[in-house]
Amino acid sequence: MDLLIKNDALVGVEPQRSHPISRGQLCAKGWSTYYGIDAANRITQPLIRDTQGFQPANWEEATVFICEKLREILETSGPSAVGVISSARATNEDNYAAQKLARAVLHTNNIDHCARICHSPTVAGLKQTLGSGAMTNSAADILDADLIMVFGADPTENHSILGGHVMRAKLQGTTLIVVDPRRTRLAKLADLHLQLKPGSNIALVNAMLDAIIGSGWHNRNFIKHRCDGFDRLAESVSNALQEAESHTGLAQGLIRDAAKLYSQSKRAMILYGMGVTQYVSGTNNVIALSNLALVCGQIGRPGTGINPLRGQNNVQGACDMGCLPNVFPGYQPVADSDCRARFSKAWGVKLPERPGLTSLGMSKAALSGDFLGMILFGEDPVVTDPDQNHVREALQKLDLLVVAELSMTETAKLADVVLPAAAFAEKDGTFTNCERRVQHFRQALLPPGEALPDWQWLRAIARGLGSDQLDWYDSEDIFNEMAALTPSYSAMDYYKITTQRGLQWPCDGKNPEGTTVLHQQGFATDNGRAKLIAVQQAAVDEPPDGEYPLTLTTNRLHFHYGCGSMTRKSPLLERETPAGILFINPQDAADLTIDHLAAVGVKSRRGYLETRAMVSEDVPPGLVSMPYHFREAPSNQLTNNAMDPLTKMPELKACAVRVAPLPPGRQPRQIDTILMDSRDAPLLS
Repeated sequence: MDLLIKNDALVGVEPQRSHPISRGQLCAKGWSTYYGIDAANRITQPLIRDTQGFQPANWEEATVFICEKLREILETSGPSAVGVISSARATNEDNYAAQKLARAVLHTNNIDHCARICHSPTVAGLKQTLGSGAMTNSAADILDADLIMVFGADPTENHSILGGHVMRAKLQGTTLIVVDPRRTRLAKLADLHLQLKPGSNIALVNAMLDAIIGSGWHNRNFIKHRCDGFDRLAESVSNALQEAESHTGLAQGLIRDAAKLYSQSKRAMILYGMGVTQYVSGTNNVIALSNLALVCGQIGRPGTGINPLRGQNNVQGACDMGCLPNVFPGYQPVADSDCRARFSKAWGVKLPERPGLTSLGMSKAALSGDFLGMILFGEDPVVTDPDQNHVREALQKLDLLVVAELSMTETAKLADVVLPAAAFAEKDGTFTNCERRVQHFRQALLPPGEALPDWQWLRAIARGLGSDQLDWYDSEDIFNEMAALTPSYSAMDYYKITTQRGLQWPCDGKNPEGTTVLHQQGFATDNGRAKLIAVQQAAVDEPPDGEYPLTLTTNRLHFHYGCGSMTRKSPLLERETPAGILFINPQDAADLTIDHLAAVGVKSRRGYLETRAMVSEDVPPGLVSMPYHFREAPSNQLTNNAMDPLTKMPELKACAVRVAPLPPGRQPRQIDTILMDSRDAPLLS
C-alpha cells in the first residue's frame, strides 16, 4: 500500500497498482489503515504502575525500573524465570532484536510469539516431511492452478487478497474444493464442499489416499524418485475409506470424487489454515496434507504445492527470525552444538543449550511461581490465547510484566510498565509475507510523542543491563547482521529487496534472485527426498456430551483482525459487525428457543460469556461458532487449552459448550461485569 501524507499527517491509503501480489487491491482493513495508527488513540509516553494506577514517566525512568526488576529476578531465580513474547505484527528487525535480547542478554531461550497458536504445527509438520516449514509456492500460482483445495481456511474473510485470487481463478474455470465444517463464502461457490465433522481432518485425508492408491491414481514416478516411506503409508491407509464416514460424516462417494479430482488434475494446489493446525492433532494434520500432495506429485511445480495461509502480516518473518524457543534465526536448532557455536561466535557470548518455554509454557510456569518476568509487545494474549481466565491469572502473578503497544489493550492493562511503540508507518524495516517474500518499507510518519520502534527500546533495556549486544545504528544494520547468520536470507540486502519489489527466500548463493517455487529439484531433507509419514485419526480432546451438548469452533470476520486493537478503532469497520456474536444453526436455535439476535449465555468447563445469537445455516446442527476479536465477549474465555504434544498448539477449534437464552429484556453483559459478578449467570450453576 501507499500512504498519502499531507502536512506530516496521514490523509489516505492507496493500493500499489503494480504490486505482484495485491495487484492494485486492498482489503477493507487495508483501506482503513490510518485508524489503527491514528495518534488520537495512541499511547505516547511510558507508563509505570503504582498503587494509584499508571503514572506517566520518561524513558530513562521506565528503563531503570525494568532493568532493576530484571536484575532482581535473574539474581534470585535465574534466566529460566524470564522471557520475551515478540510480535507477528512487528518487523523482522524488531523480532531479531527480541530473540537476541532473550538469548544473548537474558541468557534464556524463553522466546515465542503468536505463531504458537496459529502455525507452529506447519513449521513442525512440513519440516519433518519436506524439510522446510513454509508455503511452497507463490500467490501468483493460485491463478495458474487447475484445481484448488481450500482446507480448513476461509480466505475471503481472513486473507482477502488471496481469497479474491481464488474467486478469480474459479471464475476462470479452476475446479474448487472446500473442506470446512462451516459453509463459508467459498464453500457456496465450490464444485465440492466436504462439510466434515470438526477434528476429522486425518480421517478424510487418509480416506482420500486410500481411494487414490487403491485406484492407481498416485504418481508412481514421483514417489519412486523423490519420496521415502510409501509402502508403510499405503498399508496404514488401507480401509480408511470404508471407515471414513463414521469419523467425518461424509459419504464414501463424495470422498472418492474429491480424491479423483485432486489426484488427476495437472496442477492442484492446497491452501490451508487454522482449521488444520489448531487441534491437538495439528502437526499430524499438516503431515497428512503433505502426504496427499506428495503421493499425487502435486508439489515442486507452479500451480501446485501445500500452502499455509498466515494470519498476520509477519508470522512467517517472526518464525524466520528465530522467535521460537527451540530455534535460532533460519530454523537452526538451539540444541545443535554447531549451530550454537556459530551464533556464540558471532555474538561473542555463551548461549543457553536447552530449548526454552513456549508462550503457553510461560503462562503455566507463572501460575506455579517458576516464571516471574515477561517482556511482551504487539500481542494481546488475554484476548487471543485459550482459557482466558488462566492467562489473566498467570500475568497477574508475574513480578514484572512489560508491554509495548500502540494502544491500551486488555493485556497492557495488567502490565507493570507500558511502553509506547511505533506503528509500521513510523519506522523502517522489512516484513516477510506468507509466500516467503521479504519486502522493505520506509518510514512515512514521525511516531507520536515518545513512541519508539521496538528494536530501539529493546536496545535501551540491553544497555541498561550492561550489554552492547543490541547496539545497532539503524534497521538496515540489524538486517545485515541477521542475513549473515541466516542462510535462506544470505543474498538479500535492503537495496536488492527494494529494487526487486521483494525477494522470496531461499535467496542465497545458489538462488541469488530468490525462489518462487520450493522443492523443484529436491527437498530440504538430509537425503533430498521427501518423507511420507503414516498418521492416524485422533479424536478431539473434548467432544460434546449431555452436559455440554454443542461443539464450539472459532472463526474470524472479514472486517476485523486479531484482538481488534487496531481494526476496532475504525468506525467504518466497527459498524459492520456487532460486538461479539455466536453463529448457531436454525435447528439448534429452535430447540433452545433462541431467536435471531437474541441475547444468550455460553458456558464451557473453563468460562462463561454473554453475546447475541446469529441464526445461520452456515454452521451445521451441533456446531456453534464465535469470532475472537471482541473483548466484550471473547471466545477464548471458553476454549480448550489441551495441546498438540509436539508444538504445544492448543485446540482452539473444538470444545464442548452449552447455550441458553437470557431472560427477556436482558442485554448481554461485557466480560468485565461477568468476572466481577456472576450471581445471576444462568449457566454457571
